[in-house]
Amino acid sequence: MRALRPARPRAARPDPAPSRWSYRLQRFLLTPGYRLAMRIVIPAVVCFGSVHLYMADEMRRDNVIAMIHGWKNDIETLDQFMVYGMEVSNASPGTEEDIREIAELDLPRSSFHIDLPGLKDTVESLPSVAEAALQLRDGGVLRISVVERVPVAIWRGVDGYDLVDPTGAVTGALHRRSERPDLPLLAGAGEPAAIPEALALIAAAEPIAARLRGLERIGERRWDVVLDRDQRILLPEEKPVQALERVLALDEAQELMSRDVLAVDMRLADRPTLRLSEGAVKDWRRIRSLVIDASK
Repeated sequence: MRALRPARPRAARPDPAPSRWSYRLQRFLLTPGYRLAMRIVIPAVVCFGSVHLYMADEMRRDNVIAMIHGWKNDIETLDQFMVYGMEVSNASPGTEEDIREIAELDLPRSSFHIDLPGLKDTVESLPSVAEAALQLRDGGVLRISVVERVPVAIWRGVDGYDLVDPTGAVTGALHRRSERPDLPLLAGAGEPAAIPEALALIAAAEPIAARLRGLERIGERRWDVVLDRDQRILLPEEKPVQALERVLALDEAQELMSRDVLAVDMRLADRPTLRLSEGAVKDWRRIRSLVIDASK
């Protein structure tokens, strides 16, 4: 049998595959470069452009700079960052006064405006300061702790009297020798390296410390021990301490330095020489002539 109605044509099913251009667009949107541009580059360009347009106006720019400086000043001047006083420890009154004068700190001041390394170098530049340590303490106090150079002798040079420590470093100046009668006097021209040797001689001269007036550097090579009554002990360049000990042993055994002797010359270790005073020479010549006359 034949159908009375003609059969309808079956509709074509749509193709689910994307078109070529749609496929390429989707692939491009998934590339790392596009994702990086959308997440970072484009927002950064937009932000930078916005800031650039806003800061292009001079008045706006000045207002922003002033606001930033205001924030900075508000933070720096917080109470916990302010320094209200300075404390100097382990220093003599004179050294403390020099430190306060050379520091030139106008307090109160923010700790952000204090150059601690520079201030440390400034304090250590003082002759009497060997080492300094700076510390910001609670309560707004800047503590400066110093290690002073201890003078052990007075060096008399061309420019006057200077105090020196065991290393030969100058710790200060004196106007008169009488200001420090407790320290021995060193005179002449020489290097700081000679100071330890001079201190060793002073220590060896302890038996005659009451008569010791000082040491004199001769020719930047050796020392003379200067005693009262214008007496001198001329020491050699090498082993001067041993030579001085020999003289002290002779003095203890024969009271050498109590006699009418001007100088004991120990520069030649195997041939010590005595220099007598004029009166002693006359007495010696007179006694010698008497002995010669008596032997005739």
